Amino acid sequence: MQIIGVRTPLIKPGDDIVNMLCGSLNENEIFLRDGDVLVLAESAVATAEGRMVDLSTVIPSKEAEELAGKYCVDSREMELVLCECDDIIGGVPGAALTITKGTLSPNAGIDGSNAPEGHVVLLPENAQKSAAKIRAGMEEFCCCHLGVIIGDSRTQPLRLGCVGMALGTSGIVPVEDARGSKDLFGKPLNITRKAVADNLVSAAQLLMGEADECIPCVLIRGAPVKMVKGSQEMPIFTPEECMYYSNIKQK
Repeated sequence: MQIIGVRTPLIKPGDDIVNMLCGSLNENEIFLRDGDVLVLAESAVATAEGRMVDLSTVIPSKEAEELAGKYCVDSREMELVLCECDDIIGGVPGAALTITKGTLSPNAGIDGSNAPEGHVVLLPENAQKSAAKIRAGMEEFCCCHLGVIIGDSRTQPLRLGCVGMALGTSGIVPVEDARGSKDLFGKPLNITRKAVADNLVSAAQLLMGEADECIPCVLIRGAPVKMVKGSQEMPIFTPEECMYYSNIKQK
């Protein structure tokens, strides 16, 4: 499996991300093939889609001000968190823990890194639709069948550091069902599902980094993925079905 970083110019609101990627691929003489998977940073996609917000334009509500004081977050950013998230379930100094678009996320995925001073970037409004649109544009450019993943970095419970999480995919099966297959001793697997898309985002982030690398896209070639013609929704648990969340919430 090969992992190739695709460096681009700085992406700004309103930019055509497909055109920028195509230009960077041509400039670096990278030619796409059937089965290639492109992993895109959600912040780059969201910025191009105009999801960057100038905090000076945000007026915090009383609830936002109270929560901002509780979790040591800018009250304007907390107002955006309230608008973007499904629920706030707790937090620590510097971040409110939310459920946003069905997953646990600090500050509803809102991030001030890799944004101009005084600005933050929200998550893509619909990462699944964004992935499908980008895949269609890239396939028209390269005349081959691709997979596209829009990914973010998240922390795991009781673990230090970030790993990758897929927010939206197109052209691949994001989670493969391994139930019924046999282990090394012939015993059937009963609950195992492979988080293929999440694992590919984690691999891509080794090249993307979190700072000024300017690599918003990583090409993964030869990945053991199942390609599909359209898009499959990312399967997620409800909070009640999640082993971690449901047990902590009961305490």
